[in-house]
Amino acid sequence: MAEHDYALSRRAAEFYEATMVPALFTAWATRAVAAAGVGPGDRVLDVACGTGVVARAAAARGGTVVGVDVNEAMLAVARRVRPDLRWEVGDATRLPFGDDSFDAVVSQAALMFFGDRVAALREMGRVAGRVVVVQVPGRLAASAGYLALADVLARHAGGAARDLLGAYFAVGEPALLRDLFERAGLRIARFESWLGATRSPDLDTFLAAELLPFADSVGPDVRARMVADCRAELAPFVDATGGVAAPIEVHLVTAAV
Repeated sequence: MAEHDYALSRRAAEFYEATMVPALFTAWATRAVAAAGVGPGDRVLDVACGTGVVARAAAARGGTVVGVDVNEAMLAVARRVRPDLRWEVGDATRLPFGDDSFDAVVSQAALMFFGDRVAALREMGRVAGRVVVVQVPGRLAASAGYLALADVLARHAGGAARDLLGAYFAVGEPALLRDLFERAGLRIARFESWLGATRSPDLDTFLAAELLPFADSVGPDVRARMVADCRAELAPFVDATGGVAAPIEVHLVTAAV
């Protein structure tokens, strides 16, 4: 089994780029490429690149970058934003590149969605000449903003909705993550856990992004109650200006090749 098939529309990909990238993933990308030690002239592969935030961060440090993803809509946005970079369709479990084609391979917020995580990690190690860096959400229990959201979903949309949100944290247990790297034959040089936050200018923007996968699964009355409960449960993460900072644990794993 390869990466999960999920049909994402161009509109949804544009929404992701406009909301989730600045809210969360730009800060992640800066950390990831720094951990990879990307410098001028380094060949960098961004695996499951999405709309290309990691690739852009690597290019800003002087890297020669390729982004690969299975989703055409995401790649279309990546090409629009940075037409000067190289973007390719490809499966993380069967990367279309030769051995040691890159100095650094980076994958962010994606490992949990690969059908065969070990195969994907093994492929990253195969095409990397120096380092593999993987960054993923940590434990739901250690991510207070998302734990509050999960509880609201469970109350109003059932356990299946909570489980869908929980899928983002599916490789968040450190022991599981270490085991995946070991089984892929990758030696972990550094395992860092840090507390980040999804930052939005207001709660409406945050909820528009985070409730999007669940909005069509419930009726308008249930959705209204869900939003009202979210406002109450997420109030501790809203500052005096109305801005939101929902805490989320993040694991950053660096493996020497």
